[in-house]
Amino acid sequence: MHNNFIFCVLLLFFSKILFGQATLPIKNVKKNIKAEKKTSIISIDGQLDEDDWSKALPAKNFFTFSPDNGNPETKELRTEVKILYDDDAVYIGALLYDNEPTKILKEIKERDNFGTSDSFGVFINGYNDGQQDFQFYVTAANGQADCNFTSQDGEDYSWNAIWSSKAKITDIGWVVEMKIPYAALRFPRKDIQTWGINFFREIRRTRQKYTWSPVYNNTGAFSQQAGILTGIQNIKPPTRLFLIPYTSAYINSNKEATETTLKGGLDIKYGINDAFTLDAILIPDFGQTKFDNVELNLGPFEQQFNENRPFFTEGTDLFNKGNLLYTRRIGAKPLFYPELHDDETIEKYPTTTNLLNAVKVSGRNNDGLGIGFLNAITEETSVTIKNNSDGTTRSEVASPLTNYNVTVFDQRFNQNSSVTFINTNVTRNGDFRDANVTGLVFDLNTKKNTYNLSGKANLSNTFDTKNTNGIESSLSIGETSGKYRYGIGGEYVSKDFDKNDLGIIFQNNYYSYFCNASYRILAPTKKFNSFNIGLYTYMEYNNNTNEIQQNNFSLDVNTTSKGNHYFGFGYRIKPFERYDYYEPRKDGEFLILPKLQSYWLSFSSNYNYKLALDFQVSNLFYDQKDRSDLDITISPRYRFNDKFSLIYSINPYIQKNNIGFVDYLSNSGETIIAQRDRNTINNSLTSKFSINSQMNFNLSVRHYWSIAENNAFFALQDNGRLVEKLDYTENKDSNFSTWNLDLSYSWWFAPGSQATVLYRNNAAIYSNDIDRNFKNNFDTLFTDNLNHAFSISIRYFIDYNQAKNWVKKG
Repeated sequence: MHNNFIFCVLLLFFSKILFGQATLPIKNVKKNIKAEKKTSIISIDGQLDEDDWSKALPAKNFFTFSPDNGNPETKELRTEVKILYDDDAVYIGALLYDNEPTKILKEIKERDNFGTSDSFGVFINGYNDGQQDFQFYVTAANGQADCNFTSQDGEDYSWNAIWSSKAKITDIGWVVEMKIPYAALRFPRKDIQTWGINFFREIRRTRQKYTWSPVYNNTGAFSQQAGILTGIQNIKPPTRLFLIPYTSAYINSNKEATETTLKGGLDIKYGINDAFTLDAILIPDFGQTKFDNVELNLGPFEQQFNENRPFFTEGTDLFNKGNLLYTRRIGAKPLFYPELHDDETIEKYPTTTNLLNAVKVSGRNNDGLGIGFLNAITEETSVTIKNNSDGTTRSEVASPLTNYNVTVFDQRFNQNSSVTFINTNVTRNGDFRDANVTGLVFDLNTKKNTYNLSGKANLSNTFDTKNTNGIESSLSIGETSGKYRYGIGGEYVSKDFDKNDLGIIFQNNYYSYFCNASYRILAPTKKFNSFNIGLYTYMEYNNNTNEIQQNNFSLDVNTTSKGNHYFGFGYRIKPFERYDYYEPRKDGEFLILPKLQSYWLSFSSNYNYKLALDFQVSNLFYDQKDRSDLDITISPRYRFNDKFSLIYSINPYIQKNNIGFVDYLSNSGETIIAQRDRNTINNSLTSKFSINSQMNFNLSVRHYWSIAENNAFFALQDNGRLVEKLDYTENKDSNFSTWNLDLSYSWWFAPGSQATVLYRNNAAIYSNDIDRNFKNNFDTLFTDNLNHAFSISIRYFIDYNQAKNWVKKG
């Protein structure tokens, strides 16, 4: 262990010598622009022909953000932006000059997807604290995108606001006109407003990105380098009350039955004050969320899925602090499996629990204090247990009435640092297990954003037949600016730390440390627009035995060519045997894993071309006879025109002589490990056809097939080694296949209001019998297994301020 620590220190030391410490100076340029109050009606039509626009002074003289960072814009591609305001909104008018307007790229995509298109954005920080921007983008195809940006968490495009815009191609380039209501922003109650602001432009055909206030890439603090907006006076934060009623209809059909369901409900968003917002789901409906990419999981840990439910993705940056929240726990498969008596079976075990309601409050005040509160309740879920001998049945609770709660206090200071307190709690009705996790997280940066110190300390408490307490802690420090960067840190997780009731953790009872050193170019060279090379090392040890659980030493290179093609490669080595305490699935046992070496290659061609290709391959070679892994992904994409595109992906994954758990013999106490060949192929197709930026057809198809064929069986010894077990003859082969198809049409028929029509079919099969014929497997998958679903959903967005005017007019 000590030798490896010395290696980390030497790695950092020599990286300083080899790389040096010269960095570009950080230039604290604060540009200013003044907003003028409008006196007449502004029509959002992309014309900028109203008299008010001629009275406002423009923001101009943009700087390149990438690839040639810090250089001034050229006259042929200059940008000018003006700002107006009234009592209800701020107005943005932008002239984006282009000496070749016929070459402006303008692919039509759905909301929050830029596609292959030029774009213009405005970033507004109403508190001018350098930490949180509300970003609004318009594409040359008249599409919209918006996101909530924080200096700690980056961009969150799940956040959506209601605003209007119009883009128009002209003979001098293109024009953008925007109206952003104050309800989409956050700012203090002051007579005179001073906001942070920046403007962004991307010219897609050359991948040139510009900002009005220069953002230098020798520091990672993008939001701290914004300009200043003045001139806005005597405005008040509006009443932010939004009602989103919805209605939906579902028809589900399979070989057994056809079921029709009608639903209706209401979502509410209410601005408690100028900083804090209440979101509530009174009657949840997540029937049209994206399907999960389920895989054949033979490992000791659960498969983690993405969150696709809008309520749990929108504006959740506060709740993700400390990595204690995995929202898929809410409404997931019941956690408790009832105890069965002799000759009893459960007729059907549910895959979800119903969400009764959910509410969240989040925001940040003028002093930089962010407060978040999330609460959700799932209903009691029971299963029917049948006695196969006499035919009687009984009911047992698999998941009780459960309350999930998250509370967060996040204090920002110095424009770039924060300290966070977070608590998650799960309370279940009756004698079922309860759980609580409390965390303290800090992220500290020097004033010039050159160094970072971050860490966390989380304490878990579970209340069951046996109460347990555990701790998770980490600390890291690093240089975060300039060409040459480094970091070093460590982590400790106790044996009894458990956050799985509302978070997700795959392993505990270990301590680890890491270090890294990297070099990057800050300006393009003759061959590269970007170039990054890094050295990384990671060591992990079991708390009880101090044996190595994980070790990794790697070299990674990532580049972008002058033609905007990406190429990357890397080499990894795990030079020490690893003690796996998780694969045996039994406390106190471990499986010794062999040393290995691997490489990866990745290529992605410039998406500006109609035909583009993504390619990635990784190959692992184990210090074990004839054992290897080969993982290949090939994904061509073709853009037929600005409306229609296709993306296909094929991913074969071949594992020879893989080693893993298959059984536990209760009579002898032996753990059975199999040597197996695993072959997986994953095919997917996505396509979109856009009538315009408000009307889109989307297709998503996935077929996944994975088999695991056991070649030999071994008994696991106390020393972690294997001895062949010839008398074990159980069929533990696996053959799993799944199919999903989603075809949808969405229409944003009014601001914030959407109608969606969805057709979905899916199927899945699992067996212990293997047939390697692809056609036979495909046919079997569809025979008697296919489920069909057709649904229509309409959501209508009602703004209280608009509704108030409707009433007045009525």
